[in-house]
Amino acid sequence: MRLTVIGTGYLGAVHAACMAEIGHDVLGVDVDAAKIADLAAGRPPFYEPGFEDLLARSLASGRLRFTTDLREAAAHGEVHFICVGTPQQAGSLAADLRYVDAVVDGLAPHLSAPCLVVGKSTVPVGTTARLASRIARLAPPGVRAEVAWNPEFLREGFAVDDTLRPDRIVTGVTSTEADETLRRVYAPMLAADTPYIRTDPNTAELVKVAANSFLATKISFINAMAEVCDAADADVVTLADALGHDTRIGRQFLNAGLGFGGGCLPKDIRAFAARAQELGAGPALAFLDQVDEINQRQRSRTVLLARQMLGGDLTDARVTVLGATFKPNSDDVRDSPALAVAAELHRQGAQVRVHDPEGAARASLAHPELWCGADLLTACQGAELVLHLTEWSHYREVDPDKLARVVRTPRLIDGRNALPHDEWRAAGWTVKALGRPAPSPETRRTAAPAAEALRTVIASPATGPETAAVPATTLPAGPVSGT
Repeated sequence: MRLTVIGTGYLGAVHAACMAEIGHDVLGVDVDAAKIADLAAGRPPFYEPGFEDLLARSLASGRLRFTTDLREAAAHGEVHFICVGTPQQAGSLAADLRYVDAVVDGLAPHLSAPCLVVGKSTVPVGTTARLASRIARLAPPGVRAEVAWNPEFLREGFAVDDTLRPDRIVTGVTSTEADETLRRVYAPMLAADTPYIRTDPNTAELVKVAANSFLATKISFINAMAEVCDAADADVVTLADALGHDTRIGRQFLNAGLGFGGGCLPKDIRAFAARAQELGAGPALAFLDQVDEINQRQRSRTVLLARQMLGGDLTDARVTVLGATFKPNSDDVRDSPALAVAAELHRQGAQVRVHDPEGAARASLAHPELWCGADLLTACQGAELVLHLTEWSHYREVDPDKLARVVRTPRLIDGRNALPHDEWRAAGWTVKALGRPAPSPETRRTAAPAAEALRTVIASPATGPETAAVPATTLPAGPVSGT
């Protein structure tokens, strides 16, 4: 089939390449000409495992190309996927739909044949009906364009696999014809017995925000338990393990720590609550305010713990933050809890260095006041406190003995409860984490002197922050740029 994918961010670019991979003729569309040029040349504008190879294969097959022209898209597509961002409105909790509306306004006047417009962006319930009316008003007389909603369930870091091998496909349609069209689009997935749920557009729109709200609630619940554990001198990790054995609860997403962030969960739960207020169902989702508050409080609790470990004053303290992205296996720093903590430590007077394997460039652009780099030893050199705030596998593989010889004082906050604390303590580190009790004194030993460490660990002269920092790159932007 001939498909267009409008918006080529994390969702749209991956969706376009995956649809070409399964045999469709795909045209990717975005207003960001630089991003389109990069994609057309096989250069991903973001980091996503497996995507670069997928993009290269799809381009080489001739089934994927890119444009900035919505007129060309209108002529090409039998099915048009809307994959643009729906960020939080400035000064409001509600979703900002200007980019979705811009797609419809730019596409509809150029339509010349019957087609199906399919939204994948996360939107407030009722959006499909509103857009259907908008397209009917803007499309040329006699051109029928039906609107359906097909929510995405991608996890950044697993987006390619989640698209090619989804755990379910949900379609909100108003006709059998639209349903049959989407079954043709996803035929290879359906042949692999992927669950397919046909429903009405309103229900389809609710599925994604309801799923994200449930996950956010589960994360905030265990973080609330972490606060109780701190007050009661109990261990939240053992508590989560015990809860997780209950099949009604499960262990996934019961990981206490710094909390969630990114471009989806925080803004989606706020937009869901705002839409419920508009519908007169606000009290039903009032608990999401508490979910959001608990999540935000984890950031301030982490800053407070850092200040306590540094004697109550952050002024001129040398602090290293491990992780800039909101999650591992991505370079996305949108609403990153790690960066929020780093920025607050800086505001309170600390000298902050941020390390991230893939997100340092975007972190530098988002927070130019922070030193951000991809060289771990340089980032940690002379640190009085290290905070582990994004659970990259790189950090679990760090040798705490070697790192102890680079820092000034071996003190660690494990903001993700993901490191082997006993190993770090055995290497001389003072380790603290939210919801974890203090260890017994006999687990501690003295770290090797920092001077000896520099001789042992760093074979070549250390580079300064200016040479170690990753150069900034341009972030995607524009009125219909993808999410």
